[in-house]
Amino acid sequence: MKVRADIAELLRADVPHQDIARQLHVSRKTVSAAHRALKLPARVRGGGAPHASLEDAYRAHAVAAADGHVRWTGPVDGTLPIVCHSGRSTPAPRVAFRLHHGRDPEGRLRRTCVMPGCAAGAHYADRLIREANRRADKAFAAIFGQPS
Repeated sequence: MKVRADIAELLRADVPHQDIARQLHVSRKTVSAAHRALKLPARVRGGGAPHASLEDAYRAHAVAAADGHVRWTGPVDGTLPIVCHSGRSTPAPRVAFRLHHGRDPEGRLRRTCVMPGCAAGAHYADRLIREANRRADKAFAAIFGQPS
């Protein structure tokens, strides 16, 4: 059963039961039963030791998936992945973008892939990237003509 394997993977990554239940759309009882069946040690309440940095907090909940996507296992605000560090919440895409591009995003971030909730920095574009893409499209059209 695919869901059971996903629960086991997240439990072994020490993701809180409530986050697993929310992410996989199962009950907390189902997650707890899987925890007992796998004979895993009890979780440390409060998430254990705090992360050293915002980036470390992001990495703790970012799981590589197929095609360069990143599945988020941490907290969410609606559908937006959130990184919690030092009592503050930061959208995970902003942290992922900074890690991937080496700079903070300028303007609004927009996801460039179709995977809902993807938290891969490479799959987001800020204002500067969108403007560069428009310039490149314009230059391409000037050289080769409009695509048909």
